[in-house]
This record gives sequence, structure tokens and C-alpha cells, in this order.
Amino acid sequence: MSRTLPNQTVGFVSVADAMPSLDAAQFARMPYCVRVFAENVVRRQPAADAAHYLQALAARCHDVDFPYYPARVVLQDLLGTPALVDLAGMRDAVAEAGRDATTINPVVPTHLVVDHSLNVEVAGNDPEAMSKNMAIEQRKNAERFEFLAWCKQAFSNLDVLMPGNGILHQVNIEHLSPVIQVKDGVAYPDTLVGTDSHTTMINALGVLGWGVGGIEAESVMLGRAVWLRLPTIVGVELKGFRQPGVTATDLVLAITEFLRRQKVVGTIIEFYGEGARAMTLSDRATISNMAPEFGATAALFAIDEKTLDFMRVTGRSDAQIALTESYAKAQGLWADDLAEAEYDRTLSFDLSGVGRALAGPSNPHDRVPLSALVGRRIARPVTQSATEKEESSEVRLDDGAIVIAAITSCTNTSNPRNMIAAGLVARKAVALGLQRKPWVKTSLAPGSKPVESYLREAGLMAPLEALGFGIIGFGCTSCNGMSGPLPKEIEADIVNRDVHAVAVLSGNRNFNGRIHPRVKEAFLASPPLVVTYAIAGTINLDIENGVVATDKDGNPVYLKDLWPTDEDIDALLKASVHGDQYLRIYTEMFRKAGHLEGAEAVPARFPWREDSNYIRRPPYWQASLTQPARFQQMRAIGVFGDNVTTDDLSPSGAILPESAAGEYLIAKGVNAAEFNSYGTRRGDHKVAIRATFANNRLHNEMAGGKEGSLTRMEPEGTTMRLFDAAERYMERGQELIVVAGKNYGAGSSRDWAAKGVRLIGVRAVVCENFERIHRSNLVGMGVLPLEFTEGVTRRTLALDGSETYSIEGIDGAIEPGGLLTLRIGRRNGETLSIPVRCRIDTLEEAQIFEAGGLLPRIAGEYIAAA
Repeated sequence: MSRTLPNQTVGFVSVADAMPSLDAAQFARMPYCVRVFAENVVRRQPAADAAHYLQALAARCHDVDFPYYPARVVLQDLLGTPALVDLAGMRDAVAEAGRDATTINPVVPTHLVVDHSLNVEVAGNDPEAMSKNMAIEQRKNAERFEFLAWCKQAFSNLDVLMPGNGILHQVNIEHLSPVIQVKDGVAYPDTLVGTDSHTTMINALGVLGWGVGGIEAESVMLGRAVWLRLPTIVGVELKGFRQPGVTATDLVLAITEFLRRQKVVGTIIEFYGEGARAMTLSDRATISNMAPEFGATAALFAIDEKTLDFMRVTGRSDAQIALTESYAKAQGLWADDLAEAEYDRTLSFDLSGVGRALAGPSNPHDRVPLSALVGRRIARPVTQSATEKEESSEVRLDDGAIVIAAITSCTNTSNPRNMIAAGLVARKAVALGLQRKPWVKTSLAPGSKPVESYLREAGLMAPLEALGFGIIGFGCTSCNGMSGPLPKEIEADIVNRDVHAVAVLSGNRNFNGRIHPRVKEAFLASPPLVVTYAIAGTINLDIENGVVATDKDGNPVYLKDLWPTDEDIDALLKASVHGDQYLRIYTEMFRKAGHLEGAEAVPARFPWREDSNYIRRPPYWQASLTQPARFQQMRAIGVFGDNVTTDDLSPSGAILPESAAGEYLIAKGVNAAEFNSYGTRRGDHKVAIRATFANNRLHNEMAGGKEGSLTRMEPEGTTMRLFDAAERYMERGQELIVVAGKNYGAGSSRDWAAKGVRLIGVRAVVCENFERIHRSNLVGMGVLPLEFTEGVTRRTLALDGSETYSIEGIDGAIEPGGLLTLRIGRRNGETLSIPVRCRIDTLEEAQIFEAGGLLPRIAGEYIAAA
């Protein structure tokens, strides 16, 4: 079973040799991810158990639970900080039970990168934007950063990269992942889970990883297995090649549209074919990053020469590159060794048919060809008093005016081709005397510092800065709703005249209300298109064929006049992007990251501050939250349609003063200018609970057609703010239920989308189907996920939220995937009983649910074991 790698001094556990009964033909048919799962099982399980699991994996059984131990955990701060708050709270619970608090400690190596707290307070037209934004970030987040500094010292096996260094996923693919790990002389695949759905970006390297909620990440950090059932594995053959002038963003938007229609939610996708082989790893990374947008758990490319090329250009050592090649070929993870792999489904996509496009106005999978945006509404002229200078305060915006143009997100800033293309568009525009429109707030927030290095070396930062795309910081900004404030006169015009304002960004998410609460539409676009739209200033333009602007001589300028050739891009890529940049920057970055190591010793238990509105001891071990639900006579807190996202359930962007969280903070003496964002305050459950269903674009069918965080209190029939109704229900001891349509919980791997609903008294959610991560998070919080049977929906049942709901059939242990009965009592006295599917999927999940959630379960185990 154990062999020595060719030309290496380390060994490895051979899957092909693991079982005599696993013949060569069976192994050859295994997809890439199954080989990774099989290696994990063989290396981590006793021989008898490994044999059982291997047989199930080889036979492609989808109803057998098997344990999986990821090698690493990665955390971003919006979800990672609450996860660490939970661990600190668990230390208290264990200590108060008379046990050793320090037994609560990460077992698995864990990296946290502070990348989601940077807000675009100062736009990219200010040459001091980065220093100003970082100063504001430090001031507003001082309590959070103080807590993370404590975590870095109090917990072993945890590394914290403080703000200003980039976005987790880009740092992960450029530096953190070795592709192949070595421990105790044994080589094995790098694998991970992360507290962000876009953890899948690492799949481009051939590394299996996906996003989980903070609750599940805590479990893995503490050394517990992830119990899985093998998901459907879809092979996607990429045919043809990217056409000239088409970017990786255009490819991924087309692929996302295609795969959403193919209903790949919850699957693992493996790309192969001539198009995949020819694609650079950076282009692969752009595609893998957006796996959550097409609904997949992971989106893998096998290891090949392009993997090794990327490792070289990002400064990995020759020894690590040689190890990666040797291991991949010996273990059957090299792309050429997968020619006979068999998939549960196979699909085909032709890259050569993809043209330039956007996605929006509110879903990443709603692809729109550029020419389709013109003439959607009657425009009101954009006027200014005398000139279009920025200092003018007399602004009247047209519907469709672009008020935010942001080059943001690891999806695109990790792709040097995209970034150089944006810089070349800027260079041509500046040469023609073009400027951004003054009502457009522009920003450039790279996901890593090497981006600035190669843009400066290519001579492209100066033209980007001239158009307002100066670097405002290194982190996740507008894509995460951290667009910052609009100029007062712009916001006043939008509010006073109800202007239909628009954002264009190079991100991966554009859900309603996410990018900015005053923006009604948001479109995803490639970085060069973001620059072009900033110059145009409006979305109501056939930007593919129409006039973008007028040059300094009065001549019309078209997109073709600005767009770079592939040859121009390739020449600058070759000359300006090299491994020395990455090696130098990351070596220095992680050297500085150790600056906390010499600090004074910290206590094992965190000293909570009662007056904090950022970090508060969590309540999840209180008896009121762990007692079993009655599931009788529940009231609906909301009835929702399709595609309810985690941004609806727990928004991450700006806090409005009139919101429940805003009013709470004001009552605590916090000035509205210091609200920061919902995401940054998730370490305080008293603030975060008020973010539940707080999206100002929420569509609750119980709200009488009104938009916002509203519901109808029953049986009174009074429409009110949703959180206020929840408080009244909690005072009555009334259990709640949520009713919804398809794709409930789409979007970010946000555990607060489950924590919040549990803390306002929701005990069950019934819908047509769940997105994978959110379903898992609900179970982790002790909320019962249920699905209507085929053909049954809230509409076929004529549900309006006036009903009462009871669940029957929960007698003793829950049967994973079994049928329960939902009894519905209508206002007129009529009752209706229907079967619903229990979406507790494994025996492990059943035990978690019965314990009241994962956090009480884990704490109980530590207390019992001590």
C-alpha cells in the first residue's frame, strides 16, 4: 500500500494498491475527486473500515456515509471571526463545567485572512485612498482586530494574516496551498474547507476544497471528520477555445448560465477536454471560483503542466513543483491518467461560441449580451449646472446611471490577463483624452499585492489612476457590499427622485441590495468592461457597437478603439508577471505576519466586554436554545419565492439607520457614520440577530406587496418590521417556520443566515429545494430542513402565511431522508396534511440535530471526555 515516490525521499499511500479487489479497471473509471476521497479514506482509516468505504466509492454508491478529513481550514474574517468567537465561547462553556478550557483548540492547521472589513470610504480618484481607507478600517474594527490578536496567541495551529494583504482565496491559490502536502514523510493531496463559498477557487490547482459555514468549519478545526455521501459527479467537456477579445470573465459568465440551467446544484464538477487543457490556470481559477454561482460543491481541473506553470510563476520552489508532478503521476491525479474516468452525468460546452457579456441585474447566472442592455427604459437626461467637474454639486442622474464601477473580487483580480486588459483599456482611453463620468465612484481593490507589482512594472497603474481606478486597498470590497458611501449629492438625487441607479463590478455576486442599498441593479463584468462603463457612465448603451464617449478632438470612440489585442496582452504578461514578485512579496508578508508572536501572554479565556457591539459571548449553549422543538402550531415568519439568498437571510453590507440593527446601535450610542457593516458586527449576536431577513430589497409574500424587512403578524394580520414581529412571537413562546420556493439559501456560506433564524425562534424551514451549504448550516443550528415532494409548492397549496403548521412523525431518532407529515391549519378551520422530505441527510447530522446543534454537541463531547 505504501510506496516511495519516484525521484523523491518521501512515501505515499497508493490507492491503486490499497485493495486487491480494487482492480485497475475500477481505478481507471474513478473520477478525480473520488480518487482524492479514496486516498483520504485509505490513509486515515483502519484497514477494515477503509476496505468498506473504498468498495462503496469504487461502486459509486451515493447512499453510504464515509468520513473525510480535510488537511486544512481557511477562514475569511466575516465568517471566520464569528467562528472563533464560538470557539472562545465554547472554552467558557467547558471551563464552567469544570473542565480545561484549552482543550478547545484547532487540531487542523488553520489560516485566517482579514479580507472582508475594508470599505471603500474613499474612492480611487484620491491618491491617498489606500492609506485613508486602511486607517478607517483599523479604527472601526479595533475591537475585532483586538480579538483576533488574542486568538492568534490563545489558539495554537492558527495563523492570522491581518488586513491589507489581500483576499483569502487569492492568497490561498497564489501562496498557501502546496498542492501536495507532506507530513511525517508521507505525501498526500492538499485538501481543505473554508468559511466562504468561493473556497472553490483552489479547485483550479487540482486541490479539492469547498465552502462551508463557520459552524462546520469549527468542527473540522477541532479534528472531526466531515461525514459525506458521495455527491453526483458531473464531467464537463470543454470544447473549442476562447476567441480573441473574449476574457475569462466572459467564459465564466457563459459557463455559469449554462450549468445553472443544467441543474448541477450540489454536484462536484470536473472539467476536461481540449478547452480545459489549453486554458491557463488563472482562467481555470476564474471558473472554479464561481462554482457557487452555478450551484456546484466544487469545480475541479486535474493537475497538469499548466498547474506546474502556475506554481513557477507564483514563486513555488523547484522542489515543491517536482513533488507535485511526481505525486500526481504516481497517484493517478495527473490529467492524462483520467482519460477513462466515468461520471454520473456528462455535459459539453463550446468555449468558441462565447462573446462579451455581463450578468445581472441581480443574479450571477443571468447572462446578458452587451447589446441587449440598450433601450430598456426611457432615459431622463443627465445634466449638470455648467460642467462635468467632480466638484459640481448639481447632479441630476438618469435612470441607468452607473454610480459604482469597481474592479474588485478575487474572481477577476487573480487573473493577470484580465487585469492587464483593464490597464490597456485605461491607457488607450487616457491617450484619447477620455475621463470617467463624474458621478461614477471608481475603485480598484486587488486580491493580492503582486497585482500592483506587475501593473506598475507594465506601466499600467498610471492610466488606471488617471481614470479613478487607483488602488483603494487590498481586500474584498464592492463584491461583498463594502462599496462605501456614495457622494452626498449623488445619494440625495437617487433618494429624492427615485433614480434607478446601477453598479458595474468585476465580482461574483450581485444579489438584490448587496452591492449598495441605493443601487437597484448591479452587473458583473470583466475588469476592462468596468473601466469602459466608468467612461460611458450609463448602462443604457449598446457598448459593443455604440459610441462609448467622445475624444479630445470631438471624434466618437467605440469599444473596438479601446479594446486591446490578445497579442498586446500576452506581450505584457510575459514581460511583467514573474515568480520573483510573488516570492518576494509573500515571503515578506508572512515574515511580518509573525509580529504578534512576541507579545505578552494572553489568558486562555477571552475577557468579554459587556459594552462591545462587535464581540460578545455567544449564547448557543443556553438551555433555551438546546431544548427540543415541539413543532406544533408553528407560525410563518415569512413566505418567500425562489432564489432566497443568504444576503436576504443575513445581509453583509451597509446598515441603514432605519433598520432594526441601526436603531439598536443608535440606542447604544453609536453614530450612524460608525455603523460599519452587518458583516463586521457578526461577532455580536445582539446586532447580528437584527440583521436576520434585514435586506431592504426582501420580497416576503406576507408583506402585502411591500419590499423590505417586513412580515405580517398572526393571528392579528398586522404588517410590521420582521424583527419586531419575531420579538413578539418569542415573548409568546411561539415557534416559527419559514416557507419558500426553489434554491433556498443560495449565495455565500454564511452561518449567520442559519444562526439568525434560529435565534429569532425559527425551528423549521420548508421549501422546494435547498442550496447545499445553507441546508448544512440549518442542521448545525438545530433547525429542521424540509422539502416539499415533487409537484407540491407553496402556490399549489395556496399558502399565504396565515396558517399554522405542525410536523408529525418525529418519534425518537430522525431518519435521514425520511418522509414526515406537515399538517397545515388554515384560518377557516380547514386542515391539510402533506408528506415532506426530511433533509437531514446522514446519521451524523441526525445526531447533531438531536443535540440541539453542532456547537452544543461538540461542547458536550469535550465535557464528557475530560
